[in-house]
Amino acid sequence: MGTMRPPIPNLLLRAATLAIGLALTSCATTQPMRVESPPVEAQVGVASYYAGSWHGRRTASGERFDMHELTAAHRTLPFGTRVRVTNLNNGREVIVRINDRGPWKKKRVIDVSYAAARKLGMIGPGTAKVRLDIVAESAVREP
Repeated sequence: MGTMRPPIPNLLLRAATLAIGLALTSCATTQPMRVESPPVEAQVGVASYYAGSWHGRRTASGERFDMHELTAAHRTLPFGTRVRVTNLNNGREVIVRINDRGPWKKKRVIDVSYAAARKLGMIGPGTAKVRLDIVAESAVREP
């Protein structure tokens, strides 16, 4: 007769089976699941602009605010999102990139940079009724 091996404990057998199963499945390739975001409706409200004392300060995205760039602050849109802002009083429009959070005054939907405000023709009045349309969604992750 041959020699008898001692029985492998049940727990050790389960752990070995689990380890082999994990090793085999970790080698499998999978395609990432694409989730389509629902279409975003245009947003209408009041825009204001910021410049002067804000120039050179860090924005919520971490970059420095440059009042001469076409950027804007929005409460919820992801950083990097490109938005067409249309002044409903005169029909002028501009595309801005979201790089900050705001505006913090009620009834305002966006704060645009000085450069964007000039293109929109809102420097004199300081505010304008606008429509926001998303042009390109961001691939940038929030910090």
